[in-house]
Amino acid sequence: MTAPDLGRLEDLPADYREALARQNLVPLWPSLRAVLPADKPQPRTRPSHWSYQAIRPLLMRAGELTPIEKAERRVLVLANPGHGLEKMQASAAIYLGLQLLLPGEWAPAHRHTPNAVRMVVEGRGAYTTVDGQKLPMERGDLILTPTGLWHEHGHDGDEPVVWLDVLDLPLVHYLEASYHVDGLRQAVKPAPAAARAGLLPTPFFERARSDYPMLRYPWAEARAALLAEAQARPGQEAVQLGYVNPHTGADVQHILGFQALMLRPGQALALPARSPAAVFHLIEGRAAVQADSARFELAEADTCCAPGYTPVTLANASATAPAFFFIADESPLHRKLGVYEVR
Repeated sequence: MTAPDLGRLEDLPADYREALARQNLVPLWPSLRAVLPADKPQPRTRPSHWSYQAIRPLLMRAGELTPIEKAERRVLVLANPGHGLEKMQASAAIYLGLQLLLPGEWAPAHRHTPNAVRMVVEGRGAYTTVDGQKLPMERGDLILTPTGLWHEHGHDGDEPVVWLDVLDLPLVHYLEASYHVDGLRQAVKPAPAAARAGLLPTPFFERARSDYPMLRYPWAEARAALLAEAQARPGQEAVQLGYVNPHTGADVQHILGFQALMLRPGQALALPARSPAAVFHLIEGRAAVQADSARFELAEADTCCAPGYTPVTLANASATAPAFFFIADESPLHRKLGVYEVR
């Protein structure tokens, strides 16, 4: 039976529809195909592209128009038109925003239920303090601000600093679990020794382990690791590394996943259609992204989004230099829910 064969709400007598409404009841069959479409989902997320060159002047003007005291977080949200701009969603579970901090500014401490990461786009001299750890922010660095941890941003440098915020806010808001708490400036404490290079604390003296033993993933290290991976495995098609918890090897956060990917000079990489939506942010180089019938030309710091169940092709526009992507997607959530698919 196809969707047109199902009964419509208008087919029911008005008095019956009114009686249902009085009891807070809704007939399923008129809306059944909308919530359970045939063969595959029909995402509202559209392939979308945000040009940093076009956004940057607007972001800098926001710095002129709105002092940090009135903004708290000075952000331009990258909204996907498929969800409606007022929803401030890049996909069903991903929120994106470009945040500006000017020299001498301080964005006050707070904590909230959505998980967040910061991918630094430009500038030097800023830092994020998370749970008392003062983390410098350099271009390409990934900074975690996990659910429930106090965090604030400050700037000791002399040039604007911009980063890409990636949060699971749409999902947490949908679950009616989204809120924040304001706090005071944090006292900075020594950073704990993080597990790196395959070295872990030994089990002779057990102690509680943090769920987030690393809060900063420097781009210099990630870039070097990608180049080493490409050299060690010249026949490997996808040079991709995941940002993981060094104690467990699991995703760094529970809902969204994050990866760094390198395209060799001139390389094109066809990705399969997967159930989760994905965001592609170009850290270095020039590249093209094909998402179904949409094609985007990306310059450095550009961002684009591909819906789930959509084949994606990434192509390096340079024949002489690599291109480096930061990728955020909904894979951890889909796997936990048992709906992860590759087609």
